[in-house]
Amino acid sequence: MKVYWFFLVGYILMIMVVSAMSRKKVEGVSGYLLGGRRVPPWMSAFSYGTAYFSAVLFIGYAGKLGWNFGLSVLWIVVGNTVIGTYLAWEVLGKRTREMTQRLNVSTMPEFLGVRYKSKPLKIVSATIIFVFLMPYAASVYKGLGYLFEEIFGIPTYIILIIMMVLTALYLFTGGLVAATMVDFIQGCIMIVGVILMLFFVIKFPSVGGLSGAISNLKSINKELISPIGPPGVVPILSLVILTSLGSWGLPQMVHKFYTIKSEKSIKTAKWVSTAFALLITTGAYFTGSISRLIISECPTVNGMPVYDRIMPLVISETLPTVVAAIILVLVLSASMSTLASLVLASSSAISIDLLKTIKPDINGKTLMWVMKVLCVVFVALSYIVATSDSPILNLASLSWGAVSGCLLAPYLLGLYWKKATKQGVWVGMLTALSIVIYGVSKYGFGSSNIPTVGALAIVVPIITMSIVSLVTESYEERHINYIFAKEVK
Repeated sequence: MKVYWFFLVGYILMIMVVSAMSRKKVEGVSGYLLGGRRVPPWMSAFSYGTAYFSAVLFIGYAGKLGWNFGLSVLWIVVGNTVIGTYLAWEVLGKRTREMTQRLNVSTMPEFLGVRYKSKPLKIVSATIIFVFLMPYAASVYKGLGYLFEEIFGIPTYIILIIMMVLTALYLFTGGLVAATMVDFIQGCIMIVGVILMLFFVIKFPSVGGLSGAISNLKSINKELISPIGPPGVVPILSLVILTSLGSWGLPQMVHKFYTIKSEKSIKTAKWVSTAFALLITTGAYFTGSISRLIISECPTVNGMPVYDRIMPLVISETLPTVVAAIILVLVLSASMSTLASLVLASSSAISIDLLKTIKPDINGKTLMWVMKVLCVVFVALSYIVATSDSPILNLASLSWGAVSGCLLAPYLLGLYWKKATKQGVWVGMLTALSIVIYGVSKYGFGSSNIPTVGALAIVVPIITMSIVSLVTESYEERHINYIFAKEVK
């Protein structure tokens, strides 16, 4: 137990040191939120990866999906690596950085407001971000709580309070500069931790190596090693779409493209991020897929399965104390990075996109203090949501479906399609929210159908926005030329 505390206290001290160092480097709102748009490629790559993968992946998704889908869960690895990371940088990176810098915008709502000439759209999208990113932040908290409770025996709510205070501390002091520096260190920890986890899990006696894992899974249920696991095609396809394409519309992910040092750096960041994604997702999902070989039965409470406890049990069963401590810091670090990205995206949505729109003459110093206070408020509200009994996977699915469903279509089409209109955006947003609300009311929040609902909320609005944009009046040529950097006549 002393080893766990040694690593944990060391990690916390590292966060505090980085926060103190970063404070001196923050210059105004741009420095706090964008790091002056000078973030080096390797830091950008690690920041993207650590924002993408958190306790939601390691504890929520890997545990439940690996247990139910078997090896077919590795399709999500392919999706997250190719679509969610490589193609995200390839398709969105350069265009996003160029347009947002030229248009002088710092957030996704601000970009949408300028692109579609609509202040109401800016305000509504900011509100959607603040409200619907909370369930995702809550799911990160819950994942950490389950892991710490299993290893330390400390009640979940105490761990959540500690994480709430720690996240608020380093964001309040250092903003993006602190978050990016911490992300790089956390990314290194994650790489080491995942490699060690795979090594010890694969050589665990009941697993028996790679070949043994496949034959042993087959002896339990041959469908666990088939290309499509027991739940079927629709659930696995929905999860690939939700967790891969869905990342394209999340403001905390898109924000990484705003801050990178130069367009030349994007190529390096793309390949580093892709390699990082492949390693991290393989480690998490493969471990989840063979969890049946390590623990004989799924944990239950009052006769109901609690999939979120699978991975903490696997870690405690298979890993030596020192390695388990590293994994503990791994999940903690991944989650802290994700939380930091979520909090920055949400607080900036209200302060820059809402408050500054209502009160344009607000000075930069006041605006930055408002943003810092909102960081603390968002963290506290997320803690309240995290104390509910909702499963991690569904909390994350609801959040991704609502936020990315509302923002992906206007963001992606706005970058590339001149005919996209604000009428199409409104219909697309209404479509996404309608799908999420209808899905939750019909199936219930704890239903296994929620990821499919989230996937539909992401894909269908692209279609509805495209159709409505085609039948509504396009913007004047002068505005289109301004947005797409053509000579204004």
